[in-house]
Amino acid sequence: MDVVCVGECLVDFLPAESGRRVREVSAWRPAIGGSLANVSVGVARLGGRSALVGVVGEDEFGHLLREHLASEGVDVSHLRQTAEAKTGLVFISLDERGERSFTYFRTRSAEFLLGERDVDPAFLARARVVHFGTNSLHLPEARTAMLRTVDTARAAGRIVSCDPNLRLHAWEDPEVLRGLLGQLLPRCSVVKLSEEEMAFATGQSAPEAALRYLSGLGVTLPVVTRGEAGAVFLWRGEVVHVPAPRVRVVDTTGAGDGFTSAFLQGLSRRYADAPALAGASREDLEALTTFGCAVGSRVVEHLGAVSGLPHRGDVAGVLPGWLRDADS
Repeated sequence: MDVVCVGECLVDFLPAESGRRVREVSAWRPAIGGSLANVSVGVARLGGRSALVGVVGEDEFGHLLREHLASEGVDVSHLRQTAEAKTGLVFISLDERGERSFTYFRTRSAEFLLGERDVDPAFLARARVVHFGTNSLHLPEARTAMLRTVDTARAAGRIVSCDPNLRLHAWEDPEVLRGLLGQLLPRCSVVKLSEEEMAFATGQSAPEAALRYLSGLGVTLPVVTRGEAGAVFLWRGEVVHVPAPRVRVVDTTGAGDGFTSAFLQGLSRRYADAPALAGASREDLEALTTFGCAVGSRVVEHLGAVSGLPHRGDVAGVLPGWLRDADS
């Protein structure tokens, strides 16, 4: 496996039109949702071998997600279905600038039931990158399972990646999430934050300070995405800025997931494990960040987090050299 994603999978309901509140939307279309599910699809479309570890309901929406993910080429052998809870649903509305808001139906959602039974050390050891988020970690058992997942992957020498994808409003006490980040982030090889998440996750309001904070925790490759301003990463003490292409924004949902899928796909093909990543060159990482910005920019030109994720042939012109040569 190139990338194994661990965490939430739910159904996004996309609106028929933008510039509307939920109550005014005339029609909805169901689609794959949840940051980890989105990343798994993005990796697969770029030619990678991806898998999703998580929990969905034993209901029609759970079946929909498993079938749609499998049709995208994602390994769903470890996407468990349960009768104990329902699959989470999210209704997305957009303003005229493509900025989104969410209405959730996730009371005791199946995604929260991640547990020890979902941690398969042999499966994790098959991945070059193990990537996770925090939105499925509301229950103590899920937090324990994720910590064990991360420690298992680290012990096997895997590249451990985190995009917290913070949804503070979903936490009864956000300080619980802050404490969890304090446990998880120092265990990571790669951490990707959005500019809006920096202050909560690091206590820093400037990208450079946030990057140096993460580096001080032991993160090998910290990255901050900045929307239309591109992305910035820290490598061997140097802060490297990468611009994003200028595009027409339809929907910002999933832009960060598009960036992450491209970034991790490149890492997985270039670096076999965490020690290999430590020997990366600045030039390679800059090329890979440029690729991530290109893919993220494509996502915002379409409605929904998944519909704009490109296939490999769509982005051949911006592939880093080692990805262009991967199939030759």
